[in-house]
Amino acid sequence: MSATDSAVPPEAAWRDVAQGFDLANLPERFYDDPFPVYHALRRHDPLHRCPDGSYFLTRYADVDQVYREHEAWSSDKKVEFKPKYGDSPLFEHHTTSLVFRDPPDHTKLRRIFAAAFTPRALAALEARVVDIVEGLLDRGAEAGRLDIIEDYAFALPVELIGDMLGVPRDERWRLRGWSLAILGALEPVLTDERRDAGNRAIVEFKAFLVDLLDHRRRNPDGAADGEILSAFIAAEADGGISELDILHQCIFLLNAGHETTTNLIGNGSYELLHHPDELARLRADPNLIDSCVEECLRYQSPNQLGNRRAVADTDVGGVAMPAGSLVTMCIGAANRDPDVFPEPDRFDISRTPNRHRAFGMGIHICAGNSLARMEGRVAISRLFERFTVIEPAGPAPRSHRARFRGLTSFPVRLHAAG
Repeated sequence: MSATDSAVPPEAAWRDVAQGFDLANLPERFYDDPFPVYHALRRHDPLHRCPDGSYFLTRYADVDQVYREHEAWSSDKKVEFKPKYGDSPLFEHHTTSLVFRDPPDHTKLRRIFAAAFTPRALAALEARVVDIVEGLLDRGAEAGRLDIIEDYAFALPVELIGDMLGVPRDERWRLRGWSLAILGALEPVLTDERRDAGNRAIVEFKAFLVDLLDHRRRNPDGAADGEILSAFIAAEADGGISELDILHQCIFLLNAGHETTTNLIGNGSYELLHHPDELARLRADPNLIDSCVEECLRYQSPNQLGNRRAVADTDVGGVAMPAGSLVTMCIGAANRDPDVFPEPDRFDISRTPNRHRAFGMGIHICAGNSLARMEGRVAISRLFERFTVIEPAGPAPRSHRARFRGLTSFPVRLHAAG
């Protein structure tokens, strides 16, 4: 159901939907299309108090305020995650990785990551991205079909991150399963199955990385261009970080880099194929690819939710919130706020301006956002340049997740240009 369907319930019914919203008890239909619910919340209860006492924010201005006021809103998850994970590998990871740290630790770790994402480093990586993309599309052309998720949108970032971590090629198949299990445990509702799978993935991934680190320490001259593992080892040697820091930043790099880029490419390809007029515009003017990628990020944000904890008494949107308050910033809702984005439910690849918050904002803006954008630009543009006709060859189910929005599969038939 979309916000423009003729069968949309009357406004009073949407008011009831907003007031009864519970992130811990979502209906099945929400996972396919959450945006009507987000619109209802923004109109009727934009700073919604969930049954657990946390706030769910759906207005762009409120989400942006929390992102920018980082001194009042902590990203540290020790208090929030202790009851959820207990003393477990998941708790260790999610309280050690970059994304859930505050300054000064966050500043120190981000500085190490920054060296991998300078304009010079990205220019060098782009050639590798093009090579990976062309190789994947060559396989698709030979087979005449492609699963845009499994064979393309996932394969690209995993190959690239595998290069950055120095993961042997015959071991890279293991990375996606670990990443999905770890990120799955971040969903609002943590089942026993997700908890066990996430903890097991952390243990296995850490053991794998310890072997990689030992190998790189013994063979320091074997590092490839763009490998970040050596930068972590150098920081460890200077006493700046511990081995535990290294292990969890490597896990974070895989999770963040794979999830965002896979969903960007998968969602973007899906939307273009389901909006043929917009695809025709892109084919007619390939220079639209940059704004197209931005619109893909806005329209179907790969990461839909973010969280913060108030470390001082504050207010958001005129609502007083005492220290200790927990908020969920709904990025997917903020990116369709009509006060910022005219006709927010329209997919427009030339939308300007497009100040979406798919990568966050402030000191915690995604460190790899430029890399993800470049991967998306190359992958989406080359896919539609190489093949004149791309036809869906089966269902494209959405993952059953509220925090991360993507497809689990998207099989297509390919007809090459020329």
